[in-house]
Amino acid sequence: MSQFAQSSETAVPGNGHHPRKARRRFNLMSIVGTIPMILTAVGVFVICIIFSFIWSFTNSKLFPNFNFVGFDQYTRLWSSDRWNISVGNLFTFGIFSIIGNMVFGYLLAVFMDQRIKQEDMFRSIFLYPFAMSLVVTGLVWQWMFDPNLGIQSAVQKLGWTDFQFAPLTSQATAIYGVVLGGIWNGVGVTMAILLAGLRGVDAEIWKAAKIDGIPAWRTYLFIVLPMMRGAILTAFILQCTGVVRVYDIVIAMTQGGPGIATQMPAIYVIQHITDRANVGQGMAAASTMLLPVIAVIALQFALQWNAKRKRNKA
Repeated sequence: MSQFAQSSETAVPGNGHHPRKARRRFNLMSIVGTIPMILTAVGVFVICIIFSFIWSFTNSKLFPNFNFVGFDQYTRLWSSDRWNISVGNLFTFGIFSIIGNMVFGYLLAVFMDQRIKQEDMFRSIFLYPFAMSLVVTGLVWQWMFDPNLGIQSAVQKLGWTDFQFAPLTSQATAIYGVVLGGIWNGVGVTMAILLAGLRGVDAEIWKAAKIDGIPAWRTYLFIVLPMMRGAILTAFILQCTGVVRVYDIVIAMTQGGPGIATQMPAIYVIQHITDRANVGQGMAAASTMLLPVIAVIALQFALQWNAKRKRNKA
């Protein structure tokens, strides 16, 4: 009887094929199918990153070479006012855009969580800016901030002739104009991620909070929000990686100006590799930009490992 049961578990009725062999053959086909993607990822990302790091220690000009000069490129990089201003602009843009995206993204997610009518339509509207090209987004906001075409002109035509709102024309406020464009572009995808986290909260939590007489806003802020660590971390990491490589929207809105008021590290890298024919300096800047990305990824793994360790202890 046991032999019959064992044979019935290891055979597929009707064809006599072993299921383990079928699974093995299916896994092999899956691996073969992913080989082109693996080769592309290794070739484009891993190998290019390694060579970029190597060339950052050379005096490469128009074309890469292997004339090593040690840390000279990094010394020149951090002694450059243009680079230091770019890093400062990146921190300003990153802090305000990430905070804005997370706060407004969560508020929109709470709004969508009310089971409103035409939810699909509103979701599409909020996600539409993220689907647009960053160049198009930048041009739209450039027109909106243009004192002769945009918001300032429209309000003045309504009778408020003293109204002034043209942040991109001033070095002191240009970076904040770029921040507004970045928030408009990224808030929709943040909303979608956080809405998925809200919909994943157990319904019993809401019932218990309602029975205890806790207001809805306190439930969203102090009970539900801490339970959405996974969704919040995902949205935060997505925003951080987008901030580090910000380029298109700045070029479209300000070209890095006025002056270098909105210069970003990615613009610095591209300009030195192309316009200034200084590959070594550009690669040093690019390698430095990689550090915060590695730090964010390491933070993600550390938090996941800590959560897994706590679950295992429980």
